[in-house]
Amino acid sequence: MSSLTSHVTDVVIIGSGPVGLFAIFECGMMRMQCHVVDALDMVGGQCMALYPEKPIYDIPAFPSISGEDLITNLKKQAEPFNPTYHLGQRVERVVKDAEADVWVVETSKGTRITAKVIIIAAGVGAFGPNKPPLDHLSDYENKSVFYYVKRREDFRGKKIVIAGGGDSAVDWAISLSELAQKVMLVHRRPKFRAAPESLRRLEELS
Repeated sequence: MSSLTSHVTDVVIIGSGPVGLFAIFECGMMRMQCHVVDALDMVGGQCMALYPEKPIYDIPAFPSISGEDLITNLKKQAEPFNPTYHLGQRVERVVKDAEADVWVVETSKGTRITAKVIIIAAGVGAFGPNKPPLDHLSDYENKSVFYYVKRREDFRGKKIVIAGGGDSAVDWAISLSELAQKVMLVHRRPKFRAAPESLRRLEELS
């Protein structure tokens, strides 16, 4: 590990997705300063990294909002409280200093943050695509094989096969059906594992 860069703050938030960003606002309302650590090099977690254009339907007061718009709004809401972001860094060590009654967080880039409180808002943690064990698959990645959709428009008029049967697969099948020439959904199990309302909409399209 490189030489440590030290900070002292009220709260360390691990994860900069929607929950982490809203935690900045809530802490700020109680006059607590926050430092935020995230393994990604951008704020927003999976909403920004995997599906910025995907409609989200389960946010209070928003019948539908994209991942990108949700993160933009949450960042704007947190801005008045001047959070400090440590992006592209993994938390590698968390130690309780019992004598001083503080937590010490150390990251992969040599950042050391001391705080009274730690909020873990990491969701499923650092993530990567679940790739099928196929030979030479990497030759087609980002050409005809994709693990997430950043721009729906890139798939306009295309014939698309989506492998999966959970919420993400079903939601993308519904969303991309609006502009693709054809969408085929392939799942290894006899039943999909998505929200009932999503399955109802999928059945209407089939």
